[in-house]
Amino acid sequence: MEIAKRIENLRELMKKNSIDYYIIPSSDYHQSEYVGSYFKSREWISGFTGSAGTILITLEEAGLWTDGRYFIQAEKQLLGSGITLFKMGEEGVPTLNQYIKSKIKNKETIGFDGKVLATNFILSLQDELEDRAINFNYRFDLINELWNDRPSLPSSEVFILEEKYCGEGIESKLSRIRATLEAENCDMNIITSLDDIAWIFNLRGNDVVNNPVNLAYAIITTDRAILYIDEKKLNEKVEKYLYENKVEVRDYFEIYEDMERISNSNIIMMDLNKVNYAIFKNLNSEIKVVNRANPSTILKACKNKIELDNLRSCHIRDGVAVTKFMFWLKNSISKENITEISATEKLEDFRKEQALYIEPSFDTITAYEANAAMMHYKATEESNAKLAPRNMLLVDSGGQYFDGTTDITRTFILGDCSLEMKKHFTLVLKGMINLSKVKFLYGVTGTNLDILARQALWNIGIDYKCGTGHGVGFLLNVHEGPQGIRVQYNPQRLEEGMNVTNEPGVYIEGSHGIRLENELVVTKDEKTDFGQFMKFETITYAPLDLDGVVNELLSSEEIEFLNNYHKIVYDKISPFLTPEEKEWLKEYTREI
Repeated sequence: MEIAKRIENLRELMKKNSIDYYIIPSSDYHQSEYVGSYFKSREWISGFTGSAGTILITLEEAGLWTDGRYFIQAEKQLLGSGITLFKMGEEGVPTLNQYIKSKIKNKETIGFDGKVLATNFILSLQDELEDRAINFNYRFDLINELWNDRPSLPSSEVFILEEKYCGEGIESKLSRIRATLEAENCDMNIITSLDDIAWIFNLRGNDVVNNPVNLAYAIITTDRAILYIDEKKLNEKVEKYLYENKVEVRDYFEIYEDMERISNSNIIMMDLNKVNYAIFKNLNSEIKVVNRANPSTILKACKNKIELDNLRSCHIRDGVAVTKFMFWLKNSISKENITEISATEKLEDFRKEQALYIEPSFDTITAYEANAAMMHYKATEESNAKLAPRNMLLVDSGGQYFDGTTDITRTFILGDCSLEMKKHFTLVLKGMINLSKVKFLYGVTGTNLDILARQALWNIGIDYKCGTGHGVGFLLNVHEGPQGIRVQYNPQRLEEGMNVTNEPGVYIEGSHGIRLENELVVTKDEKTDFGQFMKFETITYAPLDLDGVVNELLSSEEIEFLNNYHKIVYDKISPFLTPEEKEWLKEYTREI
């Protein structure tokens, strides 16, 4: 009833401002995947808590568009709200643009807050509606007028990520970005994506929970670097650091005024999938814009040697935490009262014991039995399931460390479970192994390799409605582009030094969910007359639960890979365990 009332109040505001359609996305002013509490307008108006989705409110209807990760969750959370769920990518389901085009009448108005919608999204919608005299009003944040107890903008203190961790200073990074500007005959790069800005200036913060970034904008020219940020976040050490690196600091919101001051003669490089529409509209329309990914995006995706060495060390400590958790879980499930939430807290305790640990890299997914069928499930006091010595527990978690970011999923066998579940577990493992051990020619994209993780599941008519893998930042966002492994086409080649997750899964609604995830690093293999061959190095170290494996479903090559992986796990993790844990690990990394 509360959600319905909020929508009713929004419609009254829409009428008052002559708006017929109002769009509410999930993003902040920077098109971030995960956002601070201030920006959770879509969640406030709908009750849907997933990280991805867009709400459209008309004077008569309301709809939510979200992807396959959230279908089950969204159906539950939208019950009774009056909001229709549009399952993106499903047969017969219109896209948001298609839906608007099918409904909107000549001279009607589409409203939105221009600071939270990407320029390319609005430009594409305008193109689709160019045959009609549609008005676009981007100046109203109507949610702000209704949300009385809206949280304030985040204000975490900035800290410097030292070069001993990140491996490259500001001067070097700016030099490489400027080289790209010069090569493409551009005068400046306008950057709004928080992970790019954090990487360029080697600054981190906590403006987004579990994402160590600061709300900021940046402009880089051939001879200047300007950082737009709330100066209250900068302590004396950071101010001195920026001054010494010749970085000018201006107020966070001043960028909107500065856009109006840019000369018409400038050629601007910026990513219109990241830059918000309000910034774009503040530019003089005669300015030439080169729409492309920020140079920093590909530069930060290819980790340098120091970063990779740090990541390997970081993953060992993270693997120790996960291994200790597995030992505790296996030995306590029949003796203690364990719930999804208490298990999450226990894993966090093990991570807190590790050197250089800061916080989780995302909200841990600890999902028992049917809850695990929801890909991005998060236990609440209402849903918190009590674990029992039967079936499976899926735990997807990660850590932010000064020397890297981790993301790992393990599905644990807690006791008796059906043969079907064990077969599904083994086929997921089979897919993970086949992707891990592939050798491929340079020039390949993640799309070319995705089938390796899915084939065993496809053979029995099962698929998972998400990508197989994503890049991971370095003490940054757990989801990082441009690299990825997914069915949907991604033109980004897999370059040396890129890291990517490998996480196939099975999700059976009302029954169970299984996911296994390791992180991989792209490295060079042999070079022949046919070109440079590449391969993956696995840098995640924690046992894969042999209690779920049906050996007969694995080939001899797959068994050899699994045995070799488990030997590496034992060698790297066992020195940090107690004698009892070490003896247990020997059993769970045994050859099969």
